[in-house]
Amino acid sequence: MEIVQAVLALIAACVGFALLARHSRLPYAVILVVGGILLAFIPGLPTVTLDPALALAFFVPPLLQASAWRTDWRAFRANLRPILLLAVGCVLFTAACIAVVAKLLIPGLPWAAAVALGAIVAPPDAVAVSAVLRRLPVPPRLVAVLEGESLVNDATALVLYRLAILAVAAGVAAGDASAGGMSAGLAALSFLLVAAGGVAVGYAVARAAIWSFLRLRDPLLETAVSFIACFGAFMAAEAMAVSGVIAVVTTGLVMGQLQHRTLSPQTRIVSRAVWQFAEFVLTSLVFILVGLQLRGILDRLADRGALELAGLAAGISAALILSRFLWVFPVEFLPRLIPAARRGVAATSVAEATVISWAGMRGVVSLAAALALPLDFPQRDLLIFLAFCAILATLVVQGTTLGLVIRRSGVEERRPPGMPPAEAAARRHVARATLAEVERRAEDILEGPVAQDLVGEYRDKARIFHGVAGGGGQAELEARLRIRLAALRAGRSALLDHHRTDGLPDETLAALEAEFDLEELRILRLLGAPATA
Repeated sequence: MEIVQAVLALIAACVGFALLARHSRLPYAVILVVGGILLAFIPGLPTVTLDPALALAFFVPPLLQASAWRTDWRAFRANLRPILLLAVGCVLFTAACIAVVAKLLIPGLPWAAAVALGAIVAPPDAVAVSAVLRRLPVPPRLVAVLEGESLVNDATALVLYRLAILAVAAGVAAGDASAGGMSAGLAALSFLLVAAGGVAVGYAVARAAIWSFLRLRDPLLETAVSFIACFGAFMAAEAMAVSGVIAVVTTGLVMGQLQHRTLSPQTRIVSRAVWQFAEFVLTSLVFILVGLQLRGILDRLADRGALELAGLAAGISAALILSRFLWVFPVEFLPRLIPAARRGVAATSVAEATVISWAGMRGVVSLAAALALPLDFPQRDLLIFLAFCAILATLVVQGTTLGLVIRRSGVEERRPPGMPPAEAAARRHVARATLAEVERRAEDILEGPVAQDLVGEYRDKARIFHGVAGGGGQAELEARLRIRLAALRAGRSALLDHHRTDGLPDETLAALEAEFDLEELRILRLLGAPATA
């Protein structure tokens, strides 16, 4: 019961912090981490210890799969070059920079341990990046690059992390904790094998899940299978000593692309609601638990001075933020001096490079990797503290100012009022197809008279969306939608009165109300209004 009460209390705190983030217009992740820190120092509260195995195996798979499920595969593939440059090149470069700075600040720290610290804090976190970008007007290409990077960079960091731990263990076994040179060739081969194995496992699990979807045909069972798939992919990959992160991402990408042809409309609606709730709870708990770790970490470092700890944390955090700039700008602009390198590559402006450099928030994967360090690892508590401070610095400093950087740099996406042109064109295409089908049926001997009555309605809809796609008709469409919304709400009110006065069964009320709710959500989305309007 104590665990249940603690979880319920944390979820209640998360709801309160979410409301605070909404009113303060600060990134939700930042409010949660800072809130967790404040809760950790309330007198009488027990010290919270987050099991790294739990963090990696319970929190990471569903959050990664949810992000991968929503990923635009075409945009991901179109931006594969910048994604890989960040997910592989930038991670390795950042890890090297942090290792050098850590060795300079802490001379007694073995090189392999310094590399381990670099690997821990190098990869930006998919959960943290999505939590911040979701509320900001970032152009789709930048979102695709940043979210794509954060989905696959953990594999690079975790391979380097494992090699560093093995190097420390080998050095200790040899009686020299500073030993442990790592072969670049071995690291590259290990990464390729781990990544390829993760892709294979993730694809196999996704295909098995799709096979199940086609046979279950039950929204609740299919939603349950989608959760089993993410955990199954991670655990199977880890058991085979390949990348569980890559496996989960692959599973999410494959299922996300095939969902439109394999899931029923009802399943998509149910699973979307369930996954949104799971994402909110897990994301909230992850970030608030990050904050709650600080108290126990500081207790274990009580023998070090506050100024020394602050200086080390500031140095590592500053190096972490700066190293991303040192990688992004040269990699983006130096190849343009070579004509062959410019061919077929989308140009990145200075403003976009600035946003990419500043969007390097760290999160749960870095914390879990730090906590997973062996108990006899050199300077373990200090490394965990520095990793925590790096997470906190990037979330607070970069997370709270990313919106300002986007606006000041001029890359803020200014969406014109009304329906986006791409959606209008798609709706015109759909309206033409539906009208053609109704007109075809109008020639049928049996169904013709009924279809003739519907032809006018479908022709009118096709005319409206043709006008919107052509740049006009938006005012007429909005007027029609407002009238439909008012009529819909009047109908719902009459339905509730009928239920109250004439004894309409609750089951019938729920079925009819679900139809009203779906239609109202559709109209509100077309009007660009929030679902709570």
